[in-house]
Amino acid sequence: MNIKSKIIKYALPLFTGALILSGCSLGGQDKRTETQETVSLSSESENTAPVTADFFAMDTVMELTAYGDNGQAAVSEGEKLVKTIENQLSTEIEESAVSKLNKDKSAIFEDDCIHLLEKALETGEMTNGAFNISLYPLMKEWGFISQDYKVPESETIKELLLHTDLSDIKINTETNEVTLENKAMEIDLGGIAKGYTSDSLINLFKEKGIKSGMVNLGGNVQLLGTKPNGSLWRVGIRSPYEDVDFLGILSASDVAVITSGGYERYFEQDGNIYHHIMDPATGFPADNGLVSVTVVSKDATLADALSTALYVMGKDKAIDFWRKHTDSFDMILMDNNDELYISEGIYDSFSSDTFAAHKITK
Repeated sequence: MNIKSKIIKYALPLFTGALILSGCSLGGQDKRTETQETVSLSSESENTAPVTADFFAMDTVMELTAYGDNGQAAVSEGEKLVKTIENQLSTEIEESAVSKLNKDKSAIFEDDCIHLLEKALETGEMTNGAFNISLYPLMKEWGFISQDYKVPESETIKELLLHTDLSDIKINTETNEVTLENKAMEIDLGGIAKGYTSDSLINLFKEKGIKSGMVNLGGNVQLLGTKPNGSLWRVGIRSPYEDVDFLGILSASDVAVITSGGYERYFEQDGNIYHHIMDPATGFPADNGLVSVTVVSKDATLADALSTALYVMGKDKAIDFWRKHTDSFDMILMDNNDELYISEGIYDSFSSDTFAAHKITK
């Protein structure tokens, strides 16, 4: 399986997704440093300086920004909330509910995590399996968990795919017990957890009375309200190419902007490139003609899962899917011909000086 050579010749970026831009020009400035994610926000006045918190969680750098009197409380409690969610959902934490479920095939989940699991299963069903949380053993076999990369034998992949039927995940909503009926199954909520965490943070901000803020979880950006002066946030959609900073700029408010691409994590073997977004139908990295998928939605949990699912579907199926769910999300697709396809709900809010853009209509 090949990814375009102009992608693979570049070093793997540490982060991917979206960047919040200040009002300055983009020209001539390379913002792709090792530790950046969010470009500094310009203060609108002395009375609206942001309160920020930067920390590492869920294997990525996170930044929380809040404006207002309760800004410090919002970001401080937000950081604690992120760690709490991570402790429940991480496959790398032995005592997490997910780790216990994978080991014992049964575990008790907190109420919020039950809702997240239900959302993951619902999204798996609505995407006809393009989003699947039970690929963890397959990801381990490919080496994307241990970073000991290899291309598995075809028979091994076929065997592992026998244990990815989401109907084998049972939820008892009265006791919050989750059971894996297939004893060889293991799950990983990494493809939806940051979106869920983002939604949780925005809800916390609202509870604290924050009217203007932003969370950036390793490139998964969610916006609360507008900037303090009433103007829209300007979100730079990350380019998969080292010599181009952004696919374009989206002006937005009160939405999540989440991007997935095969350039995020990959390895090379025998002259071929293999990336981490698996096609649940084949057990191999998805190879359906898309390079990058950005989903824009008020529901960050949904956006996180769909950014993966649409990548797996490919352009034509992704467009058909959007036409059936236009009230739920918008999207920006980039194909392997370097052309952008943008749903009509955000077409007029997006601009690109580099790539040709086509409007997708209902």
